[in-house]
Amino acid sequence: MQRRHLMLGSAAVLALPKLSSAASSTEATAASQAQAMASGRLTSERLVQDYLTRIANIDKAGPRINSIIELNPDARAIARELDGERRAGKLRGPLHGIPVLLKDNIATGDKMHTTAGSLALADLRVSRDAHLVQRLRAAGAVILGKTNLSEWANIRSTRSVSGWSARGGLTRNPYALDRNTSGSSSGTAAAIAADLATLGVGTETDGSIVSPSSICGLVGLKPTLGRISRDGIIPIAHSQDTAGPMTRTVADAALLYAAMCGPDAVDAVTRAAPDAAGKLDAGLIKGARLGVARNYFTGFDEADAAIEAAIAKLRELGAEIVDNAELAPPSYGDAEFSVLLYELKENLAQWLKAFAPGHKIRNLADVIAFNAQHRAQEMPWFGQELFEKAQALGDLSTPAYREALAACAKGAREEGLDKAFKAQRLDALIAPTGGLAWLTDPVAGDHYGSSFSTPAAVAGYPHLTVPAGHVRGLPLGLSFVGPAWSEWKLLSLGLAFEQATRHRRAPAFVKRTVPL
Repeated sequence: MQRRHLMLGSAAVLALPKLSSAASSTEATAASQAQAMASGRLTSERLVQDYLTRIANIDKAGPRINSIIELNPDARAIARELDGERRAGKLRGPLHGIPVLLKDNIATGDKMHTTAGSLALADLRVSRDAHLVQRLRAAGAVILGKTNLSEWANIRSTRSVSGWSARGGLTRNPYALDRNTSGSSSGTAAAIAADLATLGVGTETDGSIVSPSSICGLVGLKPTLGRISRDGIIPIAHSQDTAGPMTRTVADAALLYAAMCGPDAVDAVTRAAPDAAGKLDAGLIKGARLGVARNYFTGFDEADAAIEAAIAKLRELGAEIVDNAELAPPSYGDAEFSVLLYELKENLAQWLKAFAPGHKIRNLADVIAFNAQHRAQEMPWFGQELFEKAQALGDLSTPAYREALAACAKGAREEGLDKAFKAQRLDALIAPTGGLAWLTDPVAGDHYGSSFSTPAAVAGYPHLTVPAGHVRGLPLGLSFVGPAWSEWKLLSLGLAFEQATRHRRAPAFVKRTVPL
């Protein structure tokens, strides 16, 4: 069925301050900021202060998109130290002095909390950094703060509101404040779209990087499972969880991805991964075989027309388009759901034991009890029936879990992506990442439609989304899904498309899309 949306031009648009220096101007890239610091026109401390001012003016005042759940009180001091290292001739890499925001389910062993947006963990300061955070600090990044998220990465209820957490409240879409950011990396998406930091890190189990990136006009990369360590990420499911970059350009995504990649003694799957080295090469678009997964189109004529234009552009750039590629719709949805619930119960207890020893919350049962005791604050709009279902399940030796896990691997890989890639000799599959931002509805919950996230999420394969245009002022993403370990090829294909189209557009913070 074709759907229609109101134009976004009828509502008032807010006038907002830009960053104070030309070198840290709105929409600046990591490379341009690094160049400005190398030339002496900018310091990391100045850049951090500019972003803190912008956060105060946009996130906490002005349109109040509410994307930042906590700021790093040491960010300016860290930036000052990195400036000193630069003056002394010590450079840690291309991210030296660049501000990064992290989703608040990624452990940081500093003065900030790590809570997954839950009041149950509101007082939790973990003892050490997640592995990916260790790598970012070693690369010279400044951890600017933590971003809000769909509480517990959106695994609590089937009627949840993406972008809402009891600790952080509701994050609003900077393109249209009455519309949703999607989730669960909601705050990272909104913050980077609004240019509240140079780079952002999200996490995904199924769609939580690529969907909010698409809806907020960003580049988002969900890497192959095992490319970035899962250590320190408050889990849903070890068989699908991963972190990934959320940025305004493909080049920035590549820089952030490269900094976070690497083997980790704590995470065995990373030690089995092949070498992560690679480079961007927009020329790879020439001759690339791209299969169009038409059964994942949105059904909304204007959105699908934007994707048709994107396909035409890819063909013009030299790609070989295999139309209507044979990728069966997921038949493993129930199996995936079971796997996530089984793994949640065990994985959360393991994380709490490792990162919150001695805390009053030790397992999922404790979370459930806390929420029940604080119902007014934790469950004003939706419940925790998924937590309760997970708690009632057995452990990971249960035959039902093993069968569901096998069904996911067979359906998503053998009979899904692997079959399509091999039979049609594809470099990647393409489709709309999903639909447009929906109106936020705390009573009925999310109203999202189609999504291309599940095949890659369940298979553990890489998935890149890049801006593909706007429909009635709302961003829309184009997805590239490839075989395992094909991140650099996907990033190169995305770079070629980005350079040829330049669809990225800064948000206007439209107040309302529905007339009074």
